[in-house]
Amino acid sequence: MEYKSTLLDEDAVRRTITRISHEIIEKNKGVEDIVLVGIKRRGYPLALRIAENIKRIEGVSVPVGSVDITLYRDDLTHISDMPKVNDDNIGVEVNSKKVILVDDVLYTGRTVRAAIDAIFHRGRPKSIQLAILIDRGHRELPVRADYVGKSIPTSRDEMIAVEIKEIDKDDSVKIYKL
Repeated sequence: MEYKSTLLDEDAVRRTITRISHEIIEKNKGVEDIVLVGIKRRGYPLALRIAENIKRIEGVSVPVGSVDITLYRDDLTHISDMPKVNDDNIGVEVNSKKVILVDDVLYTGRTVRAAIDAIFHRGRPKSIQLAILIDRGHRELPVRADYVGKSIPTSRDEMIAVEIKEIDKDDSVKIYKL
């Protein structure tokens, strides 16, 4: 991979997450019945940060869960006809809640579709919204984010790398040529 550029540095990532937090509060006219569900790996720490921002802004703690969609991915049917789910507990109640899925990069839409399947396996939410740090295009499914940190049109021979302090010791978004 060949490094091309840094699209967001630490301050830009912080500002973007803060803006998404405000947009969530505004669109939902507060935070009543909201739960955040981060898609593992990097979506979960982003969801925790959004929850911290909401607590600071609204004075309300929003429940945060996580979903590991590895075993829900539709491409796993090539490995097995019926993938087995080891742990489908996302850690929050979703019935009659406004679930906001959080992830780092939206690309084909397959990860989001798999996460929605996992949520419906746990219950029936009032609604599901999607918050994404980076939308890079190239959708294969009809998926659109409700909250987008930054839209970055890419080619298929490019890769977006999101680094999150909790996992990577740094906050940044970089683009590479494959």
